[in-house]
Amino acid sequence: MKTITTAEQFNELINGDQKVLVKFYAGWCPDCTRMNMFIDPIIEEYNQFDWYELNRDELPEIADKYDVMGIPSLLIFQNGEKLAHLHSANAKTPQQVTEFLSAQQ
Repeated sequence: MKTITTAEQFNELINGDQKVLVKFYAGWCPDCTRMNMFIDPIIEEYNQFDWYELNRDELPEIADKYDVMGIPSLLIFQNGEKLAHLHSANAKTPQQVTEFLSAQQ
């Protein structure tokens, strides 16, 4: 998973034709650490998405703009639009994440 470090990079990525999945996280977040322990096989299985991560503490204006209230949250973008949002309360297990991604195909 590649890291987004600037608002310009984020805007460029989400405005493309390819579906982009952005994981919003923070370094202090235990649920984010737990997700990192199970996410790699899911990334391999759902490789139709370009996967990125964004530290919401470093770019809070983006998190605010897209209603990221809890972390980790997974958002899918394409052509500048948010297509889907898996809120943190529903992103705690591999099954919850794969069900969300399966519904987006």
